Order: sequence, then structure tokens, then C-alpha cells
Amino acid sequence: MDHKKPIVGLVLFVLGLLTLTAPPTAAAPTSGPVVNGAVENGPVENGAVVKGAAGAPGAQRARPSPKLFKGFAFDTCTAPPLSTMAAWHSASNYRAVGVYYGGRGRHCKTQPHLSKTWLRSVRNMGWRVLPLYVGSQPPCVIAKNKKGVRIGNDPVAQGRTEGRDAARRAAAHGILDGSPLYLDIEGYDLRDAKCKARTLDFIRSWNRTVRGRGYVTGFYSSADSGITHMEASRLAGVRDLPEAVWFARWRGGKPNLNKEPVFAPGAWYPNRRIHQYRGNVKERHGGHTLLIDRNLVDAPVARIG
Repeated sequence: MDHKKPIVGLVLFVLGLLTLTAPPTAAAPTSGPVVNGAVENGPVENGAVVKGAAGAPGAQRARPSPKLFKGFAFDTCTAPPLSTMAAWHSASNYRAVGVYYGGRGRHCKTQPHLSKTWLRSVRNMGWRVLPLYVGSQPPCVIAKNKKGVRIGNDPVAQGRTEGRDAARRAAAHGILDGSPLYLDIEGYDLRDAKCKARTLDFIRSWNRTVRGRGYVTGFYSSADSGITHMEASRLAGVRDLPEAVWFARWRGGKPNLNKEPVFAPGAWYPNRRIHQYRGNVKERHGGHTLLIDRNLVDAPVARIG
């Protein structure tokens, strides 16, 4: 999550379910073997791995197979100093870090430590990286601090522009083709049909652009809004949906990748899920304290050049 924001509650979840056009069922997932940490069967189409899929017609750049990670990750608003990253790698069970590397909606716009050198350094320490891009937000976004960066009247053009920016900034940070870029969309009101349509147009356009530049499309949102919306769209056969999902559900604070009720067991499976199970907690490891969100990961991570 991009910090200092609310999580959408159970009431919105129930209301959002009323918008689903079909029950959450899916066929068994199609998948190939995992070889050297990379799924060998191409990208995901509408939440299911598709062998040989090529992404946007005529626009997809050939990309390496994704690099996968299974384990615990934290994300925090500002990339920590390298001394903190070294201490946490030695003293905690976290092995991946979420990094807010760009986007007009990013809360912590000043990132004094984040650079290509920082990313290479944490990679060399043994960290995996989850790049997050906080772009424009839904017109019906709930968080007050995101209302100033809402999607405009031409969501397709805006998604394309911000997708180009996401890919350009990723490349400038040394994040290579085949890496996931996770679009951060904060909680929004699923009862607003016009807002939902505009948001979906923006997300799909962003995805087409990012995939066309050789990256894997990821999507972060609350389980009760954005993820519910993506699952309803998947069931409706909508194309250009995210290839990996990062769902926030803090209730109970326990991680579980396989029992999230808002999407079917075969959706975004295997190796395409992150559960953010706790947020805004302070942890101290190796003498260094951070305010973080906790995540359980089975998903693509960045390839750092």
C-alpha cells in the first residue's frame, strides 16, 4: 500500500459483490514447469497462465520468463538506507521489499536513497524487489489524499501515457524486461458504475502499454474493491487484465495466498499472488525500526541490471 490510506471495509465488499456478473468459478489452472525459478509457459491472460501468449497484438516486445519468489516481503513508503536493508536482511525473515519507484499518486515523492545503485546494492545483499507504481486513481477513490490525482475524461490515453512513464522510470532504475511493475490502485466505490468503467479502461490501457515494453503487469489494490473488480472482469472475459495480483486484506493479520474469497482458486495461479496481510506496523530488526506493511509472496519479482 502507499501509506496513510484507509482499507476498504466489509460493507463495501458486500456491496461490490452485487456487481459481479457470474459466480467465482474457474477451470483448473493451466501451467507449465518451473525451471530455474521461472515459469516456462509465458504470460497470464485474464488471470490464467497461457502458454505462448504474446500480449498486445503486434506490440509485445519479447521478454524473459519472470523471476519468481516465494516468501515474506515488506513494503514501506520510502526506500530505507542501505545500512537498514543490510541489518534487516541479517536479522529478519523478510527477503523481498516493495519499492514505490514512481507515479503521480505516490505519497512519498521524495526518495533520497532510491536509485539504480541502491537497487543493485540490495540485490547483491540477497533482496528481491517488488516495484510499485502509484499512478492516477479512480474518480471514486476513497482515500482523501488520492482525490487530487484522479483519472480524467480520457482514461485510455491517460493509461497509455502513464504506462510509458512507468516503463521509462523502471528502465532508468535498472529494472529489466521481464520484471513485474505493480500498478497501485487504492480502494474505490464499486457501486459507482461510471467510475468502475473509467478505472477499468485506465488499467487495461496501462497494462497494454507496459506489456508492450516487455514488462509483466501487476496490480495492487484492496481485496474488497480493485481485486473484486478485476475478478468480475476476468469472469466476464475482459482482456488486458493484470498478470499478477497483490491483494490487501488486513482482517485478522494472518497471511494466506490460497483462501481469498473474492477470486476463484484457479485465478492468478500459480505464482501470481501476493497477500498484504497487515499494514502500518512498526518493526525493529538489527537495531533499525521501520513502519511497514507485511506481505506473503508467490509472484514475479524484478530483474535488476
